[in-house]
Amino acid sequence: MIKHTEQRVGILVDVSNMYHSAKNLYNRKVNFREILAKAVADRKLIRATAYAIRTENKEESPFIEALDQQGFEVKMKDLQIFAGGAKKGDWDVGIAIDAIKLADKLDVIVLVSGDGDYLPLVSYLQNNKGCLVEIMAFKKTCSSKLIEEADDFTDLSANKKFLLYR
Repeated sequence: MIKHTEQRVGILVDVSNMYHSAKNLYNRKVNFREILAKAVADRKLIRATAYAIRTENKEESPFIEALDQQGFEVKMKDLQIFAGGAKKGDWDVGIAIDAIKLADKLDVIVLVSGDGDYLPLVSYLQNNKGCLVEIMAFKKTCSSKLIEEADDFTDLSANKKFLLYR
């Protein structure tokens, strides 16, 4: 896929999807700075948003600050804890709404997530909004249908620079 400097790009990062994929596959943390640089690819960055979950003990504060310093707008949501102890925290609907709201101002939407729940969103953005949709994720934990539907796919497993080693 041809990426040119005039393309207006929006990057939407599903932080918990990336965090858990990197942790489960490599026992590492994600290098979001490198992901941002690769996603922008010398194009016009219009918006970079990282969607994160606030845990009970607020241990993510330094991480959120780091994302902010790297150029991400960080949106936070509290972790839901249900009566039976089950926990849920996801941004799927919020990310989808933001992508649709931003689509008219963008040529390319880079979705940093491997979640197959985004398939209808990808299709809508391509067919109704005329956006190119690029997916960045770890191939082993990414929906194969999502890879298939995307205009471009970056396998974050293919390069060690997308992981932190300290």
